[in-house]
Amino acid sequence: MSRSKQFLSDNAARVHPAVWDAMRAADEADAPYDGDALSQRMDAAFSDLFGRECVALWVATGTAANCLALGTMVQPHGGVVCHREAHIEMDEGGAPGFYLHGAKLMLAEGEGAKLTPDTIRAVIDSVREGVHQVHPHAISITQASEYGRAYRPAEIAAIADLAKERGLPLHMDGARFANAAAFLGCSAADAAGPVDALSFGCVKNGGMTAEAIVFFDSALADAARFRRKRAGHLQSKGRFLAAQVLAMVEGDLWLANARAANAAAQEIAGAAGDRLMHAVEANELFVRCTAVERETLRAQGFGFYDWGSDAARFVTAWNTQAEDAADLARAVASL
Repeated sequence: MSRSKQFLSDNAARVHPAVWDAMRAADEADAPYDGDALSQRMDAAFSDLFGRECVALWVATGTAANCLALGTMVQPHGGVVCHREAHIEMDEGGAPGFYLHGAKLMLAEGEGAKLTPDTIRAVIDSVREGVHQVHPHAISITQASEYGRAYRPAEIAAIADLAKERGLPLHMDGARFANAAAFLGCSAADAAGPVDALSFGCVKNGGMTAEAIVFFDSALADAARFRRKRAGHLQSKGRFLAAQVLAMVEGDLWLANARAANAAAQEIAGAAGDRLMHAVEANELFVRCTAVERETLRAQGFGFYDWGSDAARFVTAWNTQAEDAADLARAVASL
């Protein structure tokens, strides 16, 4: 192969041309921070998308989106119930503890990195009354999960029912929300369910430097505005972040890009067969292969991450070329 064929991460994908165009169009003088016309359009854009009133704030990173959202829900002496392999636990460098001023992550189990009401109860029901233990203040789920598994609407509804019963707000990390919605073939509203706040991913899906926090409770959004400023995430030229988010949302580019990434993943999945460790329900594939087999693939020009000692992770993106996906499928099939 004359060039590297990268399946390292959708974070490494190109910025979609429509996003570049939107940013260039935004390069006109306007009000600073979030007072510009584009930032002011975000609430309506997301309210239309989800079919209910919401407030949307831009931030620069998914970590900030998750932590600022959770910061509105959790006191420093409380905790967030999340999966043991959730991004906020495994891949955010302690940022939740920093932004939440020491609040604890309360780790639960679940197949495919998905929580269930039973696994959540196993964590929260073991907490004694009184001040000697950390009590849960919120629940966080990931759509799609860290293993690329999509929560069905009924699964989210069951968790939301438990959250309501226990008086706990529900947060969704939607770094790959678009991929889950595309796989499920349902509306954004059904893919999100009755959550209180959603971290709506854009960077992995063709964006450049913008994510959105979507609040379905305006009181949480009011608190998040102050936290965003205090955390250093209120950018002075916020119109450029708003432009990226609106380019993704207003014309359904978010869904088209996710469908393209998912289709490439499905082609590779069809060749992987029994090597797959998890069902492919988004744009990530976890494939059993030995160290020798991984080196064989790398020698053919494929880039990817090792996943432990006996597996690899491949991630497709909106711009994964059809011939690259086909080549990887053939290479995996021939191992």
